[in-house]
Amino acid sequence: DDPKALEIWRKAGVTPEGELIKAPADWIRALCRKAPSEFTQWARNPERSVRIGGAHQVFAPIYGAPFVRDLKQGRRYGDLDSFTKLVKLVQMLPSLHHSGLVIVEPCDVPVSKRHLDMVYAHMRYTDKPHLGAITEQSRAQDSVDMAEILHGKDAMETQCVILGNVNTNSPLLVDKVVSEAIRTYCGRGQGIIVVPFILSDAMGPVSTAASIAQAMAEAMICCAFSQLVRVGAPFVLGNFLSSMSLKSGAPTFGMPEPVLSNYVIRQMAWRLGLPLRCGGSLTASKIEDAQAAYESADSMHSTMLASAYFVLHAAGWMEGGLCTGFEKLVMDADRLGAYQKFLKGLDISTEAFARDAYSEVKPGGHFLGSAHTMRNYQTAFYEPALSNSENVESWEDGGSLDMRQCAHERWTILLDQYEAPPLDPAIDDALQEFVARRKSELPDAWY
Repeated sequence: DDPKALEIWRKAGVTPEGELIKAPADWIRALCRKAPSEFTQWARNPERSVRIGGAHQVFAPIYGAPFVRDLKQGRRYGDLDSFTKLVKLVQMLPSLHHSGLVIVEPCDVPVSKRHLDMVYAHMRYTDKPHLGAITEQSRAQDSVDMAEILHGKDAMETQCVILGNVNTNSPLLVDKVVSEAIRTYCGRGQGIIVVPFILSDAMGPVSTAASIAQAMAEAMICCAFSQLVRVGAPFVLGNFLSSMSLKSGAPTFGMPEPVLSNYVIRQMAWRLGLPLRCGGSLTASKIEDAQAAYESADSMHSTMLASAYFVLHAAGWMEGGLCTGFEKLVMDADRLGAYQKFLKGLDISTEAFARDAYSEVKPGGHFLGSAHTMRNYQTAFYEPALSNSENVESWEDGGSLDMRQCAHERWTILLDQYEAPPLDPAIDDALQEFVARRKSELPDAWY
């Protein structure tokens, strides 16, 4: 349904069979290898820029939920106020390197205009890198235009400052939402993440191996197309392969089959030389309970060990992606900090072997007051912000708070402490003028 995309294929020597694209596998692989194996997405604060690929993993929050939940107000439709608070929280959480885009849908703003408010909020309230809109070509173009206002025209020519994140319409359909997003972002020298979203036995076969092969075919054809649009445009190969309950048809998370798919697709992406996006702290649970904990941990652990370079949905995901949890966001972020410490590996430096401490401490003694301990105690162990390891008496004296209560207290404190990162007033004015002008040009549409 995108004649311009079909014409790009024709100019490359492919003859579409109606709207069906078939091309030699070796040629598609060769096109995929033209995309960079790693690249930098630049933030407005250069110190917040992220490297996607190589020895780096980038974590971003949940994307796309229509509902939001917190311990006091319960579950409700997302609105712009909740969205803005979540953006500010992401700014305050160091284990989230990237702010994503649709942390929750601001359902009180017309669909035709809400992308403008969301992109502006990310640009104004955080100085981390972020994504742009993709649901319609003009919205993608608005995102790219706003990025040019924020970063400058010259930077857009030489740097990736914004990415789109889009799903294929599995099985084996690349609709115009995808092709137009690729043409808009990659055509401007910016990046695109393409993710086949496959529920095995629904959008893909029931066997995991077949669904993996399908996901690779869908992602590779999109990568090849991106390089026909602009050679060298950043491309991230995505994977969101989930199992489902064959009793109810509901998606399931943290199960062994999608966990295995993370490892397999990592090897396939490595073979192609492409950065990989997969995984997240995924759960079908409705609240932050034991189910949420073990499903999220299993999903994220495989993502981490598979070395996914970009991890969307790393924090805040609940209810199969239908709901963003304020408490879940800070709970997941706390665990991400532990994962990131783990990923640094074992320190085997001279200092780490502590030879001087053994000279100082006699056999049968202790190391608590040694010079080595004094030099290193502040960074020796990961200190979670939420876990309680005190004795039961201290816990009771503190109000016997469970993890959800601790998380609620933490995110409210973080919001109280939030300070907006500085933004050039002239740039801020230009962004607000752009948003106001585009809103005046667009009808209020709720679809």
